[in-house]
Amino acid sequence: LTRDKEASLIKKKQTLIEAHCDVKTTDNYIVRLFAIAFTARSEGHVKSNCYAQSAHIRKIRSKMVEIMAKEVGTGQLRDLVKKLIPEAISKEMTKQCSAIYPLKDVQVRKVKIIKKPKFDITKLMELHGEGDDDVGADMLRPEAEDAQNLLTASVEQTAMEDED
Repeated sequence: LTRDKEASLIKKKQTLIEAHCDVKTTDNYIVRLFAIAFTARSEGHVKSNCYAQSAHIRKIRSKMVEIMAKEVGTGQLRDLVKKLIPEAISKEMTKQCSAIYPLKDVQVRKVKIIKKPKFDITKLMELHGEGDDDVGADMLRPEAEDAQNLLTASVEQTAMEDED
């Protein structure tokens, strides 16, 4: 979320609820997610304000942390990015937390990469092998004479002249 968008969401007469958690992905990245939510007026609400009680705020915050940990902890970092773009995590938080108190504008506002996985060259070699067995395939048709490499042709020509 950009700063101006975040500032436009913050208004009077509603409760702002923020939550954050550190989650380890399956590919060993540790990311810190920051989420933000605002209380909404329910249908038939007479008062102009919609403040949530502190017990509701604690329940909503713990539910938001639980959802973020579940969604991010089960996938890789690229899966997290794919979930952030259509705001799937935000929709899930809105759906589950609205049972506690009506919410609007629930969004993951920031994601920080806290720790990257240690690069292990042996694991990379196990995945890709030694590379000695793959030498490529022969071409099905021969090259045309005009497509021949000029540098190779000049080297071959000088070798022929040296032999004569």
